[in-house]
Amino acid sequence: MGTPEFAVPSLKILLEHHYEIAAVVTVPDKPSGRGQQLSESAVKRYAQDQAITILQPEKLKDSQFVEQLSSLKPDLFVIVAFRILPPQVFTIPTYGSFNLHASLLPKYRGAAPINWAIINGERETGVTTFFLNESVDTGNIILQARVPIGADDTAGDLHDKLSEVGAEMVLHTVRLIDLKKAVPREQNNAIASPAPKIFKEDCKIDWQKNAGEVHNFIRGLSPRPCAYTTHKGTTLRIFRSRCAEDKRVAKPGEILDTTDRLLVAAETGAIEILEVQQEGKKKLSVREFLRGYRINPGETFES
Repeated sequence: MGTPEFAVPSLKILLEHHYEIAAVVTVPDKPSGRGQQLSESAVKRYAQDQAITILQPEKLKDSQFVEQLSSLKPDLFVIVAFRILPPQVFTIPTYGSFNLHASLLPKYRGAAPINWAIINGERETGVTTFFLNESVDTGNIILQARVPIGADDTAGDLHDKLSEVGAEMVLHTVRLIDLKKAVPREQNNAIASPAPKIFKEDCKIDWQKNAGEVHNFIRGLSPRPCAYTTHKGTTLRIFRSRCAEDKRVAKPGEILDTTDRLLVAAETGAIEILEVQQEGKKKLSVREFLRGYRINPGETFES
C-alpha cells in the first residue's frame, strides 16, 4: 500500500526478491495540472508495468474494499507513504501490517518527518519499520536505520536517500516476519516529537531568524512545498541557499548585494540565495534570475 515515488523502491525490491505481491493498494487517480487531466500515482504506474492487481478505494472503510482484501488471504500488508488505515483493514493479514516511516521513531511522528528534521537542524535521521496499531506512528518498532543529513541537503535530497535505505529495511523486515524472527519493541512516548503536515501558509521565510535557521527552513521545504518570500508584492520561491559571511549591519530581509549574487540579511548573518522562481516563471539560477528581474541593494524582502 503506497502512493508517491518514495514507495516505489520498496515495492520494487520485494518483487526483485520474488515475494508474491497479491495486490497493490493506492489512491484513486486525481485531476492535476492546468488541463486537470487524471493523474496516476507513482506506485500505480510501477504496478501497471509489473502487471500487478491494483485496488484504488475511495474510502478505506468501504465494506466491498475490505472484502476484496480479505479474499486475497494476505500474509502481510506493507505500507509505505499511504493513508491512515482503519483497524478493520490493518488487522486482516495473518502476520499483521507494518509501515515504513521516514524518521527514527518516536521522533517526528506525522506527515512531514523529512521536512521537519531538516528545518530543525538535525544532523541525523533515518527510517523505521513498525507494526500498525490504532494510534498513528506509535506501533512497536521492528527495525531502524540511521542516515546522516548533509549540511546542504534539501528535503528532496534526503527523500531520495531515505527511499532507498527504506526499501532495504522493508526487505529485511519482511524476511524477519517470514522467518518469525521479528522482535518488536515499544516506542518511548516520552521522547516523541511531532512532524505535522506543512501548508503553503507555513512556508513564508521569516528573515528575523538567524541565517542558519533560515537556511534550514529553505532546504527543509525544497523542492516541495517550497519556502517563499515577497518583494514589492511579487512572490519568489526559494529552492537553494547557503549561509554567507557578511559583517554589515542591516535589518532582517534587507538585500545586501545583487551584482552577481543575491545576498540577504537575516537577524544575524546573511543568506545567499542560489535558486529562485518568480511566480508564473520557471526556476532559475540566481545569475539568470538577476539578468531579468529588477532588484536593488537596500530594498527588502517582507517577513
